[in-house]
Amino acid sequence: HVTSIQSVLPLPEATTAYASAKAALKTYSKSISKELGPKGVRVNVVSPGWIMTESSQDLLKRLQAANGGTIEDARQIVLDSLGGIPIGRPAEPHEVADLIAYLASDRAAAIHGAEFVIDGGTVPTV
Repeated sequence: HVTSIQSVLPLPEATTAYASAKAALKTYSKSISKELGPKGVRVNVVSPGWIMTESSQDLLKRLQAANGGTIEDARQIVLDSLGGIPIGRPAEPHEVADLIAYLASDRAAAIHGAEFVIDGGTVPTV
């Protein structure tokens, strides 16, 4: 399943419902992993952070139009709202797809009931 880092890092001014749904999916995934693992079905969660999709590019254009400045200024607004991304950029869609393809492959046959965060370090670890 694909959830989101917003399940643990919601943006209350904009994404509470989305973040809640993703948190519920993460919990559901963990629960069914206990049921389905013994039947040979692997269940894992991929939790992306900010991904530079067409929708993200559209968001940057809307922020630029609303606030003036450059696309880079709009990008900084998003980065600031997330608390920064240590690698300095959002992930690309193919990076998330590569992770999912790996997890679905036989090479990941022993990986089950796990969450994989792909966020460039956005969510702080303890």
